[in-house]
Amino acid sequence: MTMNKIDKHAKLVLTGAAGLVGQNLIVELKAQGYTQLVAIDKHEYNLGILRQLHPDVQVIHADLAEDGSWSEAIKGAACVVQLHAQITGKHTELFTRNNIDATRRVLDATRRHNVPYLVHISSSVVVSVADDDYTNTKKAQEKLVVESGIPHCVLRPTLMFGWFDPKHLGWLSRFMAKTPVFPIPGNGRYMRQPLYERDFCRCIARCIETRPDGDVYDVVGDTRIDYVDIIKTIKKAKGLHTLIVHIPYGLFHFLLRVYALFSGKPPFTADQLKALTAGDEFHGIDTQKVFGFRQTPFAEAIKESYCDPRFSSVVLKR
Repeated sequence: MTMNKIDKHAKLVLTGAAGLVGQNLIVELKAQGYTQLVAIDKHEYNLGILRQLHPDVQVIHADLAEDGSWSEAIKGAACVVQLHAQITGKHTELFTRNNIDATRRVLDATRRHNVPYLVHISSSVVVSVADDDYTNTKKAQEKLVVESGIPHCVLRPTLMFGWFDPKHLGWLSRFMAKTPVFPIPGNGRYMRQPLYERDFCRCIARCIETRPDGDVYDVVGDTRIDYVDIIKTIKKAKGLHTLIVHIPYGLFHFLLRVYALFSGKPPFTADQLKALTAGDEFHGIDTQKVFGFRQTPFAEAIKESYCDPRFSSVVLKR
């Protein structure tokens, strides 16, 4: 890493800033003393949350896949952090528009305004064997960045949890608080490596500060923990008395498929159940060695995520 440290009062532009990583990153950057943040996003509801939490941040409501005055906000930036991404959707065109077309426009504006550095948030899926719209367009998006000629680094996180999460562990935490019985598929011994959002944001902040050029970082949660133990950790952190019940895998899969027939946006799907039980193991960087910090202990991160009075009750929309 180079050590040309950035001025904490320099302008930082975040695209897709109202999403899960963006909202957490703004909290982290402000805690580290950054004062001039520009947040660009097209999701009006989530931008409203951002405005309410951070009235000192410049917020721009814009669709990056379309030309607009948003590109002028990049002028004078010391760094662009590219967070925007289409993660779910039923049509290929949505992924192409938001992961590829929008990225081309952001990169064009970054070059045009001679911004000296860009941090790109990719995904662990780009090194997977998956063949779907999200994976394919994230691969293409990363390639655009690498070939852009802009000094940059790339971060590839795995599945994350933390404040503001409308899905995954955030949804499970809220569901557990509402129900007397919590179902677990099979024996629940499915190894996970959840990455705490704030730890990932500390990695991003370090890259903004030190500007590694051309480096690619696979960032993985350093705790290997079974799914059932994740659920028990959440239960303990929130002081819940929910009964955890094990259901045969086949029945659990059937119930998810039935539920999906009646829900436009099921929070947990049969495909996600398959991914949960696939037994994938990811290998990432040592955050202590590369970025100079130890990841937050899992139980502590869960407590921060779902018991913090400032943010634990704030939930984004998908």
